[in-house]
Amino acid sequence: MQSQLSTVHARGSKPALGLILGLLGVLIFAATLPATRLALDGYSPWFITHSRAVVASLAAIVILVALRRPFPREHVRSLLAAGVLLVFGFPGFMAIGMQTVEAGHGGVVLGILPLATAVFAAAIAGEKPSPLFWLCGAVGTALVVTFAVRDSDMQLATGDIWLFLAGLSASLGYVISGRLARHMPGWEVISWALVLTLPVSLAGSLITWQPGFAGASIQAVASLGYLGLGSMFLGFFAWNTGLALGGIARVGQVQLLQTFLTIGISAALLEEAITPDIILFAVAVVAVVAVGQRARVSA
Repeated sequence: MQSQLSTVHARGSKPALGLILGLLGVLIFAATLPATRLALDGYSPWFITHSRAVVASLAAIVILVALRRPFPREHVRSLLAAGVLLVFGFPGFMAIGMQTVEAGHGGVVLGILPLATAVFAAAIAGEKPSPLFWLCGAVGTALVVTFAVRDSDMQLATGDIWLFLAGLSASLGYVISGRLARHMPGWEVISWALVLTLPVSLAGSLITWQPGFAGASIQAVASLGYLGLGSMFLGFFAWNTGLALGGIARVGQVQLLQTFLTIGISAALLEEAITPDIILFAVAVVAVVAVGQRARVSA
């Protein structure tokens, strides 16, 4: 009897731990857009994309060598796919989009991530969300999209389109990473993806370097460092593990909260305004996420 209770407890604790780790990852990711805006004051979008990957790759090499992790040959293709999407696709599209939109606005546009992640999870990871789950995802996405276009005559700007592409790249990359995290630790997934893509990111950094970058402000340098060590590396430690423990589609819904965390961080770092309608949208999205977390998702 006691062993049965322990088994039930262990099964119940995994999804809960997955949600906690997912939230930690989202908190780290939430500062990505504001940090990118600050880094753009000293660097070009493509240099940021490649150099942040180089910083994260060097950290990954140190940890992999220190822990003597064996190279996962059987997962090379999936690791490369995750690397292209998360190391180049998402950061590149995002950096281009952030040249023309505010960080808070960009955070709202990326609110499409949870639903896109659930779609990819159902398509390639074998998860089967319930109708209620899909309804919550659709409502939450509709809320953040409405928020994005309400001040622009219901049209997406060019920056929004780039951010939409960034969201698709990230969501597909998350699903591939989450599936790999079932076979190896989440931190190891992003580490090997970074190592495999290092030749390209290093070459890209050298090609896109400009002499004027040497005079970048301390703020821009610190922001670039955060994008490399935080957004590109440590955030995935928590996020990938959370996806593996709690389920890709379910934990992915937590990312709806990233929109409003980004808005709050943007207000603190970039002095962007927080208006009453932002608070109303935040409350609505939190409510949708709370209902979605109770919806059934089967494997």
